[in-house]
Amino acid sequence: MTAFDLKAYVNDRRHQADEALAQALPEIDAAGGDPGRLKEGMRYAVLQGGKRMRPMITIAACEAAGGSVTNALPASCALEMIHAYSLVHDDLPAMDNDLERRGRPTVHVAFGHAQAILIGDALLTRAFEVLGRGAAGISGDRIAAAMTRLAHHAGIHGMVGGQALDIQHGQDIHALELLERVHALKTGALYAAGGAMGALCGGATEAQVRDLEAWGLKFGIAFQHADDILDDDQQALRPQALARVDQLVGECDGLAAQFGVRAEPLRALARWVADRAHAAAAGVKAD
Repeated sequence: MTAFDLKAYVNDRRHQADEALAQALPEIDAAGGDPGRLKEGMRYAVLQGGKRMRPMITIAACEAAGGSVTNALPASCALEMIHAYSLVHDDLPAMDNDLERRGRPTVHVAFGHAQAILIGDALLTRAFEVLGRGAAGISGDRIAAAMTRLAHHAGIHGMVGGQALDIQHGQDIHALELLERVHALKTGALYAAGGAMGALCGGATEAQVRDLEAWGLKFGIAFQHADDILDDDQQALRPQALARVDQLVGECDGLAAQFGVRAEPLRALARWVADRAHAAAAGVKAD
């Protein structure tokens, strides 16, 4: 059997996600206007690079359930827009006060503080518009279920709640249980949404949707542990965090087993997270 080529898979799916995002975001045109440069700001916030890990997980979950990349693209775009809006708001002076992201001025630096708030708001609402339009062959019931999953995981019971906890505790966390609670909400929740939405768009049963939702949550927590190690954050908890990455990746593999060869991208992405964490712990900081 030929070994799965994760690099080729990631490059291909990232390219497809980038193309879909460029089409899903509002175009800047003279006829339609651009009030307050919001359209320009939305495209600036989303189209300046990134791993596209959340769209990748959505697509891989959809494929594991028997669907296609095309089936997953609206949900993938919606999820990435939610992620982008959260970064725009997180970078604001009232939050993290970051001046650069991916080597470029953050949105509030480039467009102003007030406009950055509105650009984030516009991305949030555009996400649900894009998802609500759906994809060919996906039933309205499944789109509605995907919207409900996304709203839940992006809101107070997910990403927004996690950001509030992160502001409350910052780097002063000395218990792995609390750290994982923050990671589960702030990072894991959107990956859980990606797993669930991909499964729904791929035609999965409700039990399979729950399993891929759980896969996404575990992957997201492991991903954030790896990021912490890479960034030298939460150093006191590093040995425990590294052990948890291995445990969580093993649990991801168990959840993916039922999907057979179709889940090889999910398995390879989970292995990548474990390899990334162990390399960082050994002092290799390549991302």
